[in-house]
Amino acid sequence: MNVGEKTGWHQLLVEGRLARFALICMGIWLNAADSLMTATIMPSVAADIGGYAYFSWTIVGFILGAILAGASAGQISLRFGLRLSMGVAGLTYTVGCFVSAVAPDIFVFLLGRLLQGVGAGWIVGLCYVAISAVFPENMWARILASVSAVWGGATLLSPLIGGLFAETGHWRWAFWLFAGQGVAFVIASIFLLKPLRPKEVEGRLPVRQLLVLTASIASIAVAGLLPGFAEALLLGAAGLVLLWVFLRIDSAAFAPLLPRSSRDFMSAAGSGYLMIFAMSAAAIGFSVYGAAIMQALFGTSPLVAGYILAIESASWTIAALCVAGLGVRWEGFFLKLGAISVFVASVLLAHFMSSGPLMAIGIAAIFLGGGFGLSWAFVTRRIILSVAKGERALASSAVPTMQLVGYAAGSAGAGVIANFLGFVDGIDVVTAGRASFWLFAAFAPVALVAVAAAWRLSSRQFD
Repeated sequence: MNVGEKTGWHQLLVEGRLARFALICMGIWLNAADSLMTATIMPSVAADIGGYAYFSWTIVGFILGAILAGASAGQISLRFGLRLSMGVAGLTYTVGCFVSAVAPDIFVFLLGRLLQGVGAGWIVGLCYVAISAVFPENMWARILASVSAVWGGATLLSPLIGGLFAETGHWRWAFWLFAGQGVAFVIASIFLLKPLRPKEVEGRLPVRQLLVLTASIASIAVAGLLPGFAEALLLGAAGLVLLWVFLRIDSAAFAPLLPRSSRDFMSAAGSGYLMIFAMSAAAIGFSVYGAAIMQALFGTSPLVAGYILAIESASWTIAALCVAGLGVRWEGFFLKLGAISVFVASVLLAHFMSSGPLMAIGIAAIFLGGGFGLSWAFVTRRIILSVAKGERALASSAVPTMQLVGYAAGSAGAGVIANFLGFVDGIDVVTAGRASFWLFAAFAPVALVAVAAAWRLSSRQFD
């Protein structure tokens, strides 16, 4: 960038950048709008095709697909070129939406969710690749800020989309709507992206780590389907052991997914990733089961339940903006405050989810999302600065990966608890009332792990 070169939105109007900018925003939208839309309509889906026992699997399957795809997006773009990679990603997502829309039973629906996760994971990873490949460096900050705005817009609109389709009894049309957008994304990718020449890439995709990680999350998720508590506990423990094995294998791998110091929880990177994992695992149960419980216990409409869920995401955005301009000297304080807020949210949800009022649940959602917003930028900064310069790109990209791993593990664990307490036979007033306390109280100790990790990370020896 030349010293005299000016930076402004007018740069989008040259060289076809505006259309490519719209393509990137569309790709981010497809991923961002999915989770809240699906959480809003899931009670209607289960009532139509069954599968109350597999509630958590709708999230686990999507996240597993996103983890597998996101970890390979960068190398795929180099091997096959951005245009072909983006087109295949959009096509995969579209096929997933189609399968979910026509699913005659929950198992076909879960296959669709897995394909949607793979497609969405590729799309998001490739969109970030496209930002650096398509736009000049002096525009990156503006483009990335716009991407954040797309996530915020999805938070407001996706519960509305899901709620409207669920209330009219046409939940399948929500997936048809996103399938149509997927087709548009594929066509736009073909016409707007240049056929960049593929490159020779050294090394292999981290297949072994991804397989062990998948086996870990799947073991915990399958534990929720076993009839006996002892068997479920044993398989769930095996899943946690496999997660530890994943960390050991990854730390010694030629192409690791995480920085090599991440396995040492006494290090700054290890403490930071543990904090992210524990916060994510503790929080995801609200997204998976919150709407279903509110509809069963309080007669809340899908639309209203969806927007109460959206309070969490909105609070994350608002809290992050409030602390964005604060100096480094506040870092340790907000690291601790963020983790404590997630713990407080777990306690509040355990108390109020079964009895209400809805306003109290909304307040708990503010604490939940606000905790992430207050601490997210600071924990990410400490992780990146704690590793060697050659590992900083890896450390940065591993932050959302560890978040997804936490979401997947938390979803699977919540599924074990929910099914053990009766959700396997359906979600009604009795089962919802019985499970609502333990679904959130059981994760309060997990949130305390995040608090301990935040205290460790904010200690002066890491400054």
